[in-house]
Amino acid sequence: MADMKDFEPKNCNPTEDWTVVVPRRGKQRRRNLPKIKTIEQQQPWAPTDLENNPEKELDLMQKMQICITKLEKSIFYHSIVNQIQTSEVLDNFHKVLASESEMQMVIYGIGSIESYETPRLQLALAILIKRNFDWVGDIEVFDPVFSTTECAVLKALGCSVLSVNEQGRRQALKPTMFFMPHCEAVLYDNLLQANWGAEFLNRIVLFGNCFSKYESFVSEFKNSVICDSLKHVINVCRYSSEIYATLFDFFLVFIGHASSSSHDSKHIHLHNSLGIMIFIAAHLTAVDNSTTSLASVVDNLAYSQFQQSLDNCTHHKC
Repeated sequence: MADMKDFEPKNCNPTEDWTVVVPRRGKQRRRNLPKIKTIEQQQPWAPTDLENNPEKELDLMQKMQICITKLEKSIFYHSIVNQIQTSEVLDNFHKVLASESEMQMVIYGIGSIESYETPRLQLALAILIKRNFDWVGDIEVFDPVFSTTECAVLKALGCSVLSVNEQGRRQALKPTMFFMPHCEAVLYDNLLQANWGAEFLNRIVLFGNCFSKYESFVSEFKNSVICDSLKHVINVCRYSSEIYATLFDFFLVFIGHASSSSHDSKHIHLHNSLGIMIFIAAHLTAVDNSTTSLASVVDNLAYSQFQQSLDNCTHHKC
């Protein structure tokens, strides 16, 4: 039987769908909204299952290698490499790198690579990006669902598994690519809150859900609770550039992630709209002074809802 070491890459250095129901007036239909969860502070973490299983590790490593090979041969992967190599995108990456030679990669919330193919393909994409671009440094990865088997395979693939649940609050002390496809919206907000300032945002590249979609969603549904929980996501849109989104739509088809059987089309479109976000230096000087504007986004929305309730009450002669 082959050993796991046979599968180790030679050139590598070693949370869920959301639904909230808007309060209904009369028989207004239900709509899906991002579910807001309270994220606690950072805390030590270890897999709950402590038993090593070499057979399961070998089986998972084989599945990962199949996914890596499948993705590497796909039109999607070659397209994304070509896109990253364009002068526009490379210039933005080099601005983030500044004088550094490498950009570390931090992967949050991809899910169980042992249980599902979608997380395996997402991890495969991250690994292939590192292999293809020498300016991508070490990969750190975390999801609280990881098992001991998954941790062993991730380490064999050249990734470091974090021993602390950072709750998405990693401060970018050096250039960092945060790889966060389909994470809960509150994790994005935690990340931005921890890096709220030009000094830190300048060091970030983010692979994840397009923030402009959240902004449009909140504007449409006008829910102050959601707005308050996503205030950094909403406010940062004016300082960011979503330089790359279209090819991720192909990735969704490739991995078969979207399923219309359990979500309406608008919910799927929001949750699956992925892109690369880079924060524009010329715009970031205003970030340090934008605390009041964050509050005003929420206050204005709350006032709008209050005024609407008064109008409704007057109309119905409460």
